[in-house]
Amino acid sequence: MTLLGERPRAAQHSIDWHRTSGRSAEHSGAERATPAPAALVAISHGTNSADGQAAIAALVEAVTLAHPELAVIGGFVDVQQPDVAASLGAVPPDIAAVVVPLLLSAGYHVHVDLQRETSAHDRVTTVSRALGPDDRLIDVLEHRLRADGFDKRVPGQEIVLAAAGSSDARAVHDCRTVGALLEQRLGVRVTVGFLSAATPRLACAVTAARLRGASVTVSTYLMAPGFFFDLTRAQSVGADRVTAPLLLPGETAPAPLVDLVVDRYLEAKEQAQIF
Repeated sequence: MTLLGERPRAAQHSIDWHRTSGRSAEHSGAERATPAPAALVAISHGTNSADGQAAIAALVEAVTLAHPELAVIGGFVDVQQPDVAASLGAVPPDIAAVVVPLLLSAGYHVHVDLQRETSAHDRVTTVSRALGPDDRLIDVLEHRLRADGFDKRVPGQEIVLAAAGSSDARAVHDCRTVGALLEQRLGVRVTVGFLSAATPRLACAVTAARLRGASVTVSTYLMAPGFFFDLTRAQSVGADRVTAPLLLPGETAPAPLVDLVVDRYLEAKEQAQIF
């Protein structure tokens, strides 16, 4: 099954950490090594769900296949192994690292956990922005909605964007921004409902939308299946449909997400002047 112009799967490429400059020894007197590009260390939250683990792994694999010139290393900020320290430790010591959080908003994990973990390493390391907000996330959300039969032309519809929630106001703001972008894209009222830490809670947002609209769709703003997706379905009583998360096991990761991860890497690399 292809999704949103997915990239075709390709044969696995090995990483050549040091490449010659292209001048022959005859002209230069010796081969000169060119440092490999900074490693892309993709750090997700982590989950006990086998489906969630497979879905995240597919995204990391898709980034690797799309950019074989990069060393792409996966890791986790919680629940799973390898943790951040072990993931950074897997990068050769003479190579810089750019940590890309596979997180939809910038909360405690981005601002505190990853900053602390990366500062403890004796290497050139920087942390990129979280994945959201970004229009490419809206592309995937819209695709999931259409796949579940949502038609924006039908009158009287409402969407509730189901987000994990955070005690960090910056993360909550990020989620609300995504809700506003989705509303602008579809021309349908979108309310953000949170599963924890922030308000309105998803169940309350669904109930309020049901009182206003003839049809309610819950758009799942989560990276992959797991605890929070189970909670989304449990708290969506009264909704007509609940869409799948952005990533699903058995599917190649959507091309917009692959491009977004790489763009976060390139942006952070440039800002940190890592070449």
